[in-house]
Amino acid sequence: MKQNYKKTYLPLISKWQYLVAILLFFSLNTYAQGSKTITGKVIDETSQPLPGVTVKIKGSNLGTSTDANGVYTIQAKPSDILAFSLLGSITKEIPVNDQAKINITLVSDNQNLKDVVVIGYGTANKKDLTGAVTSVKSEEFNQGVLVNPAQLLQGKVAGLNVTKSGDPNAKPSTILRGPSTLREGAAQEPFYVIDGVPGASIDLLAPADIENIDILKDASSTAIYGSRAANGVIIVTTKRSKSGQSRLNYSGYAAVEKVSKKYDMLSAPELRQYLADNKQTLNAVDDDGSDTNWQSLLERTGYSQNHNLSYGGAGQTSDYGASVNYLDNKGILKNTSLKRTIVRAFLNEKFFNDRLKLGLTITNSNSKSSDVYQSQALPNMLFYLPTVNPFNTDGSYKENYNRTGSGTRNPLSIVDNNVIDNLNNKTLINGMAQVNIIDGLRFTASVSSQRDQNNYSTYLNSQSGLARGVNGQAQKIDVLNKSQVLEGYFNYDKTFGKHSLKLLGGYSWQEDRTNDGFGVTTQNFSNDNLGYNNLFLSNPSLLSQIAFNNAPISTLRLISYYGRVQYNYSEKYLFQASLRDDGSSAFGKNNRWGLFPAVSAGWRIIGEDFMQSVPVISDLKLRAGYGVSGNSLGFDAFSSLLIYGTLSGSNKFLNNGSISNAIGPVRNENPDLKWESTATTNIGLDFGLFRNRITGSLDFYVKQTSDLIYDRYEVSTTQFFLPTITANVGKIKNTGVEFSLNATVFQTDSFRWTTSPNIAHNKNVVETLSDDFYKIAAIQTAQLGGKGQSGNFSQLVQPGYALGTFNLWNYAGKNAAGVSTYINAAGQTIATQPLTTDAKIAGNAQPKLIYGWGNSFSYKNWDFNFLVRGVLGNKILNATKASLNNPADAKLQNIPTFTLGESFNDINAYLISDRFLESGSYLRLDNATLGYTLKPKTPAIKAIRLYVTANNLFVITKYSGLDPEINIGGLTPGIDNNNYYPKTRTFSFGASASF
Repeated sequence: MKQNYKKTYLPLISKWQYLVAILLFFSLNTYAQGSKTITGKVIDETSQPLPGVTVKIKGSNLGTSTDANGVYTIQAKPSDILAFSLLGSITKEIPVNDQAKINITLVSDNQNLKDVVVIGYGTANKKDLTGAVTSVKSEEFNQGVLVNPAQLLQGKVAGLNVTKSGDPNAKPSTILRGPSTLREGAAQEPFYVIDGVPGASIDLLAPADIENIDILKDASSTAIYGSRAANGVIIVTTKRSKSGQSRLNYSGYAAVEKVSKKYDMLSAPELRQYLADNKQTLNAVDDDGSDTNWQSLLERTGYSQNHNLSYGGAGQTSDYGASVNYLDNKGILKNTSLKRTIVRAFLNEKFFNDRLKLGLTITNSNSKSSDVYQSQALPNMLFYLPTVNPFNTDGSYKENYNRTGSGTRNPLSIVDNNVIDNLNNKTLINGMAQVNIIDGLRFTASVSSQRDQNNYSTYLNSQSGLARGVNGQAQKIDVLNKSQVLEGYFNYDKTFGKHSLKLLGGYSWQEDRTNDGFGVTTQNFSNDNLGYNNLFLSNPSLLSQIAFNNAPISTLRLISYYGRVQYNYSEKYLFQASLRDDGSSAFGKNNRWGLFPAVSAGWRIIGEDFMQSVPVISDLKLRAGYGVSGNSLGFDAFSSLLIYGTLSGSNKFLNNGSISNAIGPVRNENPDLKWESTATTNIGLDFGLFRNRITGSLDFYVKQTSDLIYDRYEVSTTQFFLPTITANVGKIKNTGVEFSLNATVFQTDSFRWTTSPNIAHNKNVVETLSDDFYKIAAIQTAQLGGKGQSGNFSQLVQPGYALGTFNLWNYAGKNAAGVSTYINAAGQTIATQPLTTDAKIAGNAQPKLIYGWGNSFSYKNWDFNFLVRGVLGNKILNATKASLNNPADAKLQNIPTFTLGESFNDINAYLISDRFLESGSYLRLDNATLGYTLKPKTPAIKAIRLYVTANNLFVITKYSGLDPEINIGGLTPGIDNNNYYPKTRTFSFGASASF
């Protein structure tokens, strides 16, 4: 039976095989008669060939794949549609029609994220945005030695001005759409949100771990963050694993930094000759025959390295990842450095058929910074006489404390005999739970805890000229700051017909506890061996020699309710409205709560039928919005309360035979104190041309801040304990225009050039400083000091003028004797030092234009990009140059070569006047990078990229100081006054690899 089965079955199978083969032959022959050969090449978004791409005829099993060069060949009919697919990329379908060659670009999944913008408690498609939002992706970030993520955005965002010195330990100043407060520090900075955690420290992140940064500019976008969003919101999204992929990445660089420019000071022979020409001689103690270049002694070549290793993966229900980053940046000023290690890990898991998602992210940043007393070292580096040796014959540092003038401390001694160390440890733990309740409705809950531990230590040893005769002085300050945030919110997304609706409703609770610690200063150590490491070994002889840090613990709470609605009709008519109700313990009991509304609308003109007749325009959208956001950053929990403490000048008193601290009121109560409010009107236009080969946006805004907070309003002591009070009174207005463009200038199979210029204009003006109760005409600021000028101010805040307005003496040239002259208030020319009432308005530090221009080129495996950025129309007060320009004191301090053109008799040469007010405009080639990508023909290695980067290659400017990139933040922007850490020029070599 079995044998018969075989005999009858096998022939039957053979007959069917023959029949199928004949039918397949005829079908293929018939198909081939109507088909033609299609060839082409598939590349990625960087113009690199993509091997292994599946090319299929849609609706059939016929297909092929690309070779190692991304080339394919297939037979297809004109009516067919070719489908191109690759794991990790977006499938693309192309009709054949009459084409014989079809080249395409496949876009990776993460490239699709370019159309998604994080807007706070949710996301939105870029085409649906109604507010002013700019997104910068990781591939667009600046490269080089960057110690703070804000530097990634320099020159990239219209209206965002980021300035940074060469100091590795200094944070950059970040101002968005002009200054809008009279307060300094955090009050002028944008509000940061990291992976949904509001107020998280940006220093927690390594640049290599950031996927994209979204900058929310106008109040219609920022008002959802209420009382902390007046200066804009910067939302940072970190890198995550992608479904179905595992990854292992390394990136790192080694860099060398040099001072880009030094002050041209006189050498010792030049100084001696100058004095001899003017019949002057140095004191014997100030001239030992040496020729010392103090700048060369204190400055050095800085070396830096950075390494980042990350891995991760994702499956159907989970994704995970971890990374470690190490940075070692040795500053170009001796004994300044920053070492930092950042460790980050995350895990997300889905349950119950993706109904529940749980996530946990832990980030830790541990850094050690070393610094010097820059306010002493940098000026003395310039002023100190070059005619003396740094050391005595016994090896001790040579000093002459009896010398008057500005250069009275040996700068090398300042650097070597005084230690400043700061250990900082930040930890952020964020847990998240997301529940998909029903289709379109989900609830998200997140809990985060951030700890910021600072251990600040200094030691001025027994040889220090900054602590003479005290046998060593040590200080330790240990402070813990903690922030806890609880968020819970619902998102509802529903599309029905032509209508699309998104709803948001949520609650937020935050508690910040700061200054939990202590600080003490003591002195008189038997030796310097232990430095600041054991304060018990000090031997203070008096109680006054022990000083405790006065920084009381404070707890601040913020409770918020918020909601938002987004409506889209027919992909053409867009509407958004939001409202946040904030309650803060920092403000007066009469103003604990504040409402922050916003409304905006958009019209996607490109969706209208009449736009079909304008094929050159591929996208066009008009936006308009109005909203109110607040500024409560930089406030402590006691801002509105009556505070008791120790007044200056009355620290101790005898209390029943014991010495006690004097206690009395140090701050008046103001129950009406509240946050500053910024109302912004924004009108914008987004456009695309030639199938979005050119895209851009144009925005016009009016940003008016009211209820400005100032802490020096004068009040009567018959009503208040103290003569000044902190109150809300003034108004500041910023009006501006921003324009940005992205264009693919040229593109072929092997070459691509894209360019991205942006430019912004902002006009800043103080509208008022007074109301019916609080009266103030102007606020004098920028007390720079200097010989005979300790009571002078160089700037003022006054209605009708911008923040940073200079108020200076009016220089009138030299008289016949070579002495500097000035025009006084009466219009007379005088050759004596003017009075403070002789000062006049002389321009301001606010730039009229801020611009950046990025370009990217790729040719086969090569890539090259560069960024040019700069500012126009601002003024810088070169107070450093003024103080150095002192010919009459050349026996006491060094002078620059500039002073050789001055008369030795000019006793007024150093006076700060509008003579030293210079143009701050500049154009800088900020960075340039050349890279080469290797793609080994092995599945274990995806790509290896080698690159070289140069930062600050050159700067074009008329400014005569070290560098025109002066800090534009704070209440006294645009001032170069003896403490400017030199800008550096950096060259780095790096590599990145993906496995």
